[in-house]
Amino acid sequence: MSEARKRPFVIRAVTDPWDMRALEDVQVQAWGYTDREVLPATMFRIGAHTGAIVLGAYPAEGASPRPFGLAYGFPALRDGQVWHHSHLLALHPDWRGSGAAVALKLAQRERALAQGLTRMTWTFDPLVARNARLNLGKLGARAVSYHPDWYALGADRATAFPADRLMIEWDLTRPHTGRPAQPPEGQRALEAEDGFPGTPHLNLDGERLLAEVPVQVDTLPAAARPAWRCALREVLGTYLGRGYAVTDLAREGERAFYVLTRDG
Repeated sequence: MSEARKRPFVIRAVTDPWDMRALEDVQVQAWGYTDREVLPATMFRIGAHTGAIVLGAYPAEGASPRPFGLAYGFPALRDGQVWHHSHLLALHPDWRGSGAAVALKLAQRERALAQGLTRMTWTFDPLVARNARLNLGKLGARAVSYHPDWYALGADRATAFPADRLMIEWDLTRPHTGRPAQPPEGQRALEAEDGFPGTPHLNLDGERLLAEVPVQVDTLPAAARPAWRCALREVLGTYLGRGYAVTDLAREGERAFYVLTRDG
């Protein structure tokens, strides 16, 4: 068991502008962001003043501990509907597996409900199975749409690795009940073959479909990562466009599968 799993932590709202500067460091530690990519403390400050939720995760011990995690989101409006969009959830790598990510999301949920909002959205990279487990299994949310090239994370469109994202929706009125990973059951729309994605099956119509995703995409051969991006884009984009939603991440030994079920 890692030291992070043993250490207690606290989640609290961040309202002091100097404390918000420390949240910039959390982003660098979590993702290796450059200055250009970091959301600045000034945005946290004005956001907190105008309805955004700014949360920090801190070690419980220490007179003035530095944050190791953050959650940030804001009210969103479209077509007369208002909800909470969660833009950032970041953890120092040493604190992954500590339960802090779930605690941050539940604290965010509590505060959004107090604002009268009943739905939360956010995006995540479908190639990162660890985040899929958090969003779909531990929180019980679902992915409802696929967005190719959601962000421009490179200077050159032609050479940058595509920053595709799944859009998550979380019904905040439903009781939170995390669930263990289930075995993969259903028709297989995508499976691995020697580390690479096999041929996508795009004409399935079952109530429950499966699409394999690498458990650790960064350990694959260099050519496999873009191949998985394209295959998942094709499979998830196709079936979400046909009325399916991604509702869970199933596990079979060292393999992981997105579970797609008919929405509604």
